[in-house]
Amino acid sequence: MLANPSFHGRPLQFVPTVVCRNELWRSYPAFPLQLHNRRSYHFLASSTLEIRRNGRRKRRSISRNSTQFSVRASEDASVLAADSAGVQGSPFSVRIPVGDRHITVETGLIGRQASGAVTIRDGETIIYTTVCLSDVPSEPGDFFPLSVHYQERFSAAGRTSGGFFKREGRTKDHEVLICRLIDRPLRPTMVKGFYYETQVLSWVLSYDGLHPPDALAVTAAGIAMALSEVPNSEVVAGVRIGLIGDKFVVNPTIQEMENSKLDLLLAGTKNATLMIEGYCDFIPEDKLLEAVKVGQDAVRGICKEVEGLVQKCGKPKMFDAIRLPPKELYKLVEEIAGSELVEVLQIKNKIPRRKALSSLEDHVISILSEKGYISTMGALGSTEMMPDLLEEDEDEEVVVDGEVDEGDVHIKPIARKTVPLLFSEVDVKLVFKEVTSKFLRKRIVEKGKRSDGRSPQEIRSIDARCGLLPRAHGSALFTRGETQSLAVVTLGDKQMAQKIDNLVDEDEYKRFYLQYSFPPSCVGEVGRVGAPSRREIGHGMLAERALEPILPPDDDFPYTVRVESTITESNGSSSMASVCGGCLALQDAGVPVKCSIAGIAMGMVLDTKEFGGDGTPLILSDILGSEDASGDMDFKVAGNDVGITAFQMDIKVGGITLPIMKQALLQAKDGRKHILAEMSKCSPPPSRKLSKYAPLIHVMRVKPEKINLIIGAGGKKVKSIIEETGVEAIDTQDDGVVKITAKDLSSLEKSKAIISNLTMVPTVGDIYRNCEIKSIAPYGAFVEIAPGREGLCHISELSANWLAKAEDAFKVGDRLDVKLIEINDKGQLRLSRRALLPDAETEKQSTKPRSASLPNDKVVSPKTPDKGKPKKAVAVSKDGG
Repeated sequence: MLANPSFHGRPLQFVPTVVCRNELWRSYPAFPLQLHNRRSYHFLASSTLEIRRNGRRKRRSISRNSTQFSVRASEDASVLAADSAGVQGSPFSVRIPVGDRHITVETGLIGRQASGAVTIRDGETIIYTTVCLSDVPSEPGDFFPLSVHYQERFSAAGRTSGGFFKREGRTKDHEVLICRLIDRPLRPTMVKGFYYETQVLSWVLSYDGLHPPDALAVTAAGIAMALSEVPNSEVVAGVRIGLIGDKFVVNPTIQEMENSKLDLLLAGTKNATLMIEGYCDFIPEDKLLEAVKVGQDAVRGICKEVEGLVQKCGKPKMFDAIRLPPKELYKLVEEIAGSELVEVLQIKNKIPRRKALSSLEDHVISILSEKGYISTMGALGSTEMMPDLLEEDEDEEVVVDGEVDEGDVHIKPIARKTVPLLFSEVDVKLVFKEVTSKFLRKRIVEKGKRSDGRSPQEIRSIDARCGLLPRAHGSALFTRGETQSLAVVTLGDKQMAQKIDNLVDEDEYKRFYLQYSFPPSCVGEVGRVGAPSRREIGHGMLAERALEPILPPDDDFPYTVRVESTITESNGSSSMASVCGGCLALQDAGVPVKCSIAGIAMGMVLDTKEFGGDGTPLILSDILGSEDASGDMDFKVAGNDVGITAFQMDIKVGGITLPIMKQALLQAKDGRKHILAEMSKCSPPPSRKLSKYAPLIHVMRVKPEKINLIIGAGGKKVKSIIEETGVEAIDTQDDGVVKITAKDLSSLEKSKAIISNLTMVPTVGDIYRNCEIKSIAPYGAFVEIAPGREGLCHISELSANWLAKAEDAFKVGDRLDVKLIEINDKGQLRLSRRALLPDAETEKQSTKPRSASLPNDKVVSPKTPDKGKPKKAVAVSKDGG
């Protein structure tokens, strides 16, 4: 290895495969070392070359004596000893003004063995966050090895898990969303070439139910990362912005957010915005830009305060552990594959282009990692060094060919032999990807054409159709270029609602939710299929929040709505395709949405001067997957032609200003208008009516005190109604709302009649026809005037004539017409049959058992005069329904 300086792809530079962070200097005391900030060491041949040059000038032999090499330490012995023993300084805290209050940041008290640890407090909500990194670097790759885990402990709110296992289980969906909020702004600040696996852990230790923890968690992670040894570029902080009335509020409380028209979470540094995500109720673009400006000012203030904390308590950064591919490798890759890359990037379809790029990459790797390559550019060709230079004896003098000093014998120069350059496969892959991105960006800027031939503002072709699935309650297939979403809507009652387990001891249900699925087949690959990934959860929530503002209120449409979006093809912007497809599927299911919604993803090439442009950022509409990966921005915007309902922006470079963001928002608005126009051409169009397979839900309102009559003792009454009528469910609420879910109209009407009669409010003077005698006592008969409502008809009120026993004239099951003549203090009803008899002769004829001579369905009698006043007639079903 030492005889071939090109072995690791870095001529004349040696970097070990494993770089330890702790005791490496003790294991190799005789080798030339450089001791860096994090005590990470590199074997460098540069020291050897310097000695060779000195040796040639001074005509002295080269010795491998260890005294020829210096050891550079960034920390003195006392600091190293203290750090290795895990001793930390005293706790240090700082109060930072945020909005109308302060947050408190403390470090040095908890988690002292972590690379960075911090607790942050807002009110009585406390977040504890740590940052740790591995002792050895991972294999180099194009993705920074960062993992984020966020957990809300039930103990933070004085609770415990309600399940069998009394501890926190798998990560909940909203915790996954906060993990993504933490990860996305941190990743752009990481420098290239740092491959130590880094882990961010965040816990909610205390929660007061007033101050939300998500924005605090983003800030805590940014501060912990700044205090750690990870060589990130700048401090990151996050804030939430609400719009209450016409006033923007920084970090509003949960109570304030209930009245907010905007929910914006912004993260960035003191110089730039790195991430925004939020949801709103059709606010215009200008209002959103104002909110971003307010948020950026708040983040800038936090970052400036944190910088003082980092200077006092932060650890030295591991900048010397950065490993980058050789600079000459970039030119070599361009020399080998440049002309072919230009042709491959002009292939319009994704799969053929991907396969061509993969084949070209394999070709480049084969040349630079296996066969070796001699550059035709001249300057990059390496010449063979003297392989035995490091093996010479201590006293042996070396004279380089062609070099003449005074007093020496002239030596005839010998032509140097050219050695093919070899580089590591990992470095070649990394450089090939960067060169491909460079050529893609160059093509867009120079020629104004993208990979599929579109201009920067052009939208891909759109096709939409509804009603593909006959048994589904609603379905739509939305296709935009090579991105396709199959959206399916299912309607149900409250039992289908999604329960959310939160820190607050309250049951929370979601009556609308969207579930996004991204199978590997949608990109023509083989991969894992199982539980939803973090990306799937995040994209699903973005589409869900984009569609939520157009749904009708629960009072107008009492259904639980579930939308499934399965991505069947993907080449960029699949989450926005889910928004478009989901909107069409909702209309096909008969959901009375307020308006149509469309979504679009925007991209950007920031530095156009690099490719001969005028320096103006180039905004791209409806980006492809390759443009997302190679571009500087991914900005998703959903809404209609009036305002925005959801947005998500990730910035990959610094320097995104508000004017650039405004340009992107206005261009996105034009794109949404075009997409909405294409969606209106959907063929076949959405049905806009309930499917015959969808359940029927009827909402009734009764007096709250009557709810117990419907439920009955132990739920017996409501169960009997369900069994008797055949409805699927009857849901009652404390405010008097009753929801009946049925598969057919007949069972629904039947249960409505029973509940109406059960909860009616009797009034003295009301007349009830065709009522059944339920039981007979010596003092009278108990008559059921409505299902579950009985009254006593005293023996004196049964007949105009005297009766010794009620059984003499009536038996159980007979039907009577009665009149309500009294309601006592206990709510008991007193009925009279005699009050409806015109004279005694009629009574003689009526002593025979009353038969059901009335119609089979509901009986409605005209109002009967009594003492000169009109009386109310009440309808009762013979079968109780």
